[in-house]
Amino acid sequence: MKTKLIHYIRAGYAGLSIVSPEEQRVEAIIKQVAGEVGYGLHAWSVTDGLLDTVNGTIKEINDPMDVLLAIEGLPEKNLILLRDFHLFLGNDPNPVLVRKLKDVLHRSKTEAKTMLLLGCRCELPPELQREVTTLTFSLPGREELEPVLEGLLESAPQLKLKPQEREQLLEATRGLTTIEAENALALSIVETGKMVPAIIHREKAHALKQNGLLEIVDSPVSIAAVGGLDQLKGWLQKRKTAFSKEAKAYGLPAPKGMLVFGVSGTGKSLTAKATASVFDVPLLRLDVGRLFGSLVGQTESNLRLAIQTAEAIAPVCLWLDEIEKAFSGSKSSGQTDGGTSARAFGSFLSWMQEKTSSVFVVATANEVSQLPPELLRRGRFDEVWFVDLPNQQERESIWSIQIQKYGRKAREFDTTQLARVTEGLTGAEIEQVWIEAMHEAFQEKTEPSDLTISSVLNEFVPLSKLMGEEIEGLRRWAKGRARPATTPVIERRSRKLSLKEGA
Repeated sequence: MKTKLIHYIRAGYAGLSIVSPEEQRVEAIIKQVAGEVGYGLHAWSVTDGLLDTVNGTIKEINDPMDVLLAIEGLPEKNLILLRDFHLFLGNDPNPVLVRKLKDVLHRSKTEAKTMLLLGCRCELPPELQREVTTLTFSLPGREELEPVLEGLLESAPQLKLKPQEREQLLEATRGLTTIEAENALALSIVETGKMVPAIIHREKAHALKQNGLLEIVDSPVSIAAVGGLDQLKGWLQKRKTAFSKEAKAYGLPAPKGMLVFGVSGTGKSLTAKATASVFDVPLLRLDVGRLFGSLVGQTESNLRLAIQTAEAIAPVCLWLDEIEKAFSGSKSSGQTDGGTSARAFGSFLSWMQEKTSSVFVVATANEVSQLPPELLRRGRFDEVWFVDLPNQQERESIWSIQIQKYGRKAREFDTTQLARVTEGLTGAEIEQVWIEAMHEAFQEKTEPSDLTISSVLNEFVPLSKLMGEEIEGLRRWAKGRARPATTPVIERRSRKLSLKEGA
């Protein structure tokens, strides 16, 4: 980013909006840039006024209009850092302030001055969006985080780290700002007397949750916990080492991701969790509903922040649950939300197409027909999967998994017969039937049995009966457009026949 800033300044850009939550780190870089390009540096905030960083003089200017007037009087070749100036340009900005800022930008271009608007987000009115170029500072990488760790080790000489422990700590701090990393490492020392990666991960989860966009899903699920879906699971297993150094040396590109759609309750979310376990990487869940903000530019800023955070933590799985809720209305976006959905959708598509980072996207959807066709085109996702109602064999597997999950032995039940009588039920419904049977058995002070389950089923109405038409519509849409997550029964039979003939 330092090199990019230098290029923009030397090219004569008069206005740059720098988006970053790390004010101190960005200001340190700007100070270095000013020295390298031979410019003076002034810094302003509404509380401190205008500071000349070269001679240390301060002008007590607290009004944003007055600081623009002061900038006009500064000599040529100057960088002017404006902290939180975007707050004066958000909703319903003062038109006089906007006009003055445009005038100062035009004059600054001829006087070799660059105004740097620093804030944690970029909110510019339409009148300024073409006048100011937005730059998003990426979260710190290893080279920025390593000095933080070294500094804490110097202040705590009693701590001795092995090279492997050092690597684990640096890995754990990825995705945090330098201040967050320092705080988390220091907290670990206070709590345990040493630096523990588990505490760093805990604090990182808290930090991600605060912005409301991303959260670390800290509930690892083995791929064995997913009943059925043999084709999808086999596809994942072939790629489980795709993020390794060996795969990179071999020339394999990092896998982009997959879209999983189908009947509600058939294990799409469980598959997303299991995918992270297969790759042995963290799982980030993006709340697509929270992407959209009411302020101008907030949605695009939220999306950039989510992508930036995921790439900083990479390798990682990024789970977009019910993606159709975010992008289904992108076609009519110009009439409904001023084009916000369309711009966010376009940014997401571009990132999916061009990304080289080790971020594996798992998108799940129920109403896939609402998604724009551009999202389903090859090159965005590596594969599009359709998850149908479980077949007989899958239901047997699901029954065994659920019975064992709640501390019972599957061999004590006739899972084959249970699978037959639960035809048309989803995996989630089978789990609910089992839980209800446990409740009944608990009231009777006994253990659940095949008979208990049978009594529950007599009153159970499955989703396949309530939404039969919708499920058939999904099947018709998926035919020829998506790959079935489960090997079709006809295909299995034909394979068996060909094996016998070959024998």
